[in-house]
Amino acid sequence: MNDPRAERLQVMLSPEELAAIDDFRFKHRMPTRAAAVRELLRVGLTAVGVDAAVGVKSSSFGVFGRGPVGHTQGDPESGTGG
Repeated sequence: MNDPRAERLQVMLSPEELAAIDDFRFKHRMPTRAAAVRELLRVGLTAVGVDAAVGVKSSSFGVFGRGPVGHTQGDPESGTGG
């Protein structure tokens, strides 16, 4: 099975950090904490100059588009790599 989210990342957070993620999640009406964290990663990567698949639909909540050979940067709607 080709699971686009096959890697698990465990992160320890302080209560204040978790509250900030939850506040962001609820303010932006995101379905899960994981979705909020992925969106924050995308925004952060974009802020430092990494093309983090700008334009991805909010329903996708992904950081990078995936192509047939793994993580690729490109148009997540068309599935094309960059």
